[in-house]
Amino acid sequence: MHRRSFLSLAASTVSAAALGQSSASASTPASQEPSSPVPAHPVPDHQDRTGDLHHMPYSTLAFKVLTQDTQVALFTIEHTHHRKAGPPRHVHPHQDEWFYVLEGEFIAEIGDQRVTLHPGDSVLGPRGVPHAFACVSDGTGRLLITFTPAGKMEAFFNHVSQTNAPLQDAALFSQYDMELLGPPLKV
Repeated sequence: MHRRSFLSLAASTVSAAALGQSSASASTPASQEPSSPVPAHPVPDHQDRTGDLHHMPYSTLAFKVLTQDTQVALFTIEHTHHRKAGPPRHVHPHQDEWFYVLEGEFIAEIGDQRVTLHPGDSVLGPRGVPHAFACVSDGTGRLLITFTPAGKMEAFFNHVSQTNAPLQDAALFSQYDMELLGPPLKV
């Protein structure tokens, strides 16, 4: 599939999921539609849907689509890296994780494949496949990251950003339905 087609498909899928719709609901008779419209939740660039940014050791997170907005269908964050770094190698048994680069340069290892990503590039980390990523830019790097289904990812990021919990804690990862597999990528 060509990149432009993939991006169009991905954008429409995320948009439909963010509105709590599926392709099946597009053909739902008017008599079966919800009585009230789904509220729009515009979130400006670098802003958080909750009004509070979430600070990590090497980055800041802005929640864009909350778990509750999509009945747990997805959770999306804008991940702004302030230095070269990334999370440890881990796996999500129940979530697909999609990365889309907005600014800077990143490397990602998905399974045994290593890719370099630039603005406009994306990569999918399928559920059950070990992965890690890191910002390798000298300046700021920004990603949109979407988890589907959302699972406990919003709760994980809330916990870690509020408590400064260490990101190398296997028990912490397990508590939020992930498995810690190794250290972050060397950058």
